[in-house]
Amino acid sequence: MSVRALKPLKETQTRILDAAEELFMQHGFEGASMRMLTAMAGVNLAAVNYHFGSKDALIEAVFRRRLDPMNAERLAALERLEQEAQGKALAPDAIIRAFVGASLRMIEDTRGGGRTFSRLLGRAYTEPAKSIRQLIGQMYAPAMERFKAAFVRALPELPKDELVWRMHFMFGTLAYTLAATDTVQLIAGAKPEDRYDVRVLENRLAAFMSAGLLAPLTGALQVRIAA
Repeated sequence: MSVRALKPLKETQTRILDAAEELFMQHGFEGASMRMLTAMAGVNLAAVNYHFGSKDALIEAVFRRRLDPMNAERLAALERLEQEAQGKALAPDAIIRAFVGASLRMIEDTRGGGRTFSRLLGRAYTEPAKSIRQLIGQMYAPAMERFKAAFVRALPELPKDELVWRMHFMFGTLAYTLAATDTVQLIAGAKPEDRYDVRVLENRLAAFMSAGLLAPLTGALQVRIAA
């Protein structure tokens, strides 16, 4: 097939993915019907089946289109930091920023659909769709292992099971931030112009996550881990 012939196929595929992304964000994975999708994308059901085969395959394609490049960007940022450190352990704050930066930059992407996807990703963590959460977990797994290893080196005194819990809380904080980019305006004193200032948001998020990651072990938790 010629390059000229492939172009319309690629454009159709992109329209379907864009429409699916928007509809899944607005109506959820169950609420968005194939009829709604074909109407928004301007295609027929046969075109959707040709490009993706099933709704489940379409959902996976929607996430892979964004998550695969995002995780690659995260890993590249972490590798650059490790090369610059020349064998030394990284500062926890630097590791956090390497992880959250790629996600937060999606919020700025209004033309390419990044902001829509960021809210869709947050919705995927809160809706009771176990298969989708498992799919996202599989996509994140290689990056999460690399970042966990970096945190283990940075925080050798922190028990590994406690690190896993703190990374879980960090991940949840990021997911909520992506899903609820509008709700900050409901907080008393928040400036509306700060809602999508990624630099300000990254600084605040990194400071909050660092404090949680570095929090001392106290009380019953300290006793249980020591035992």
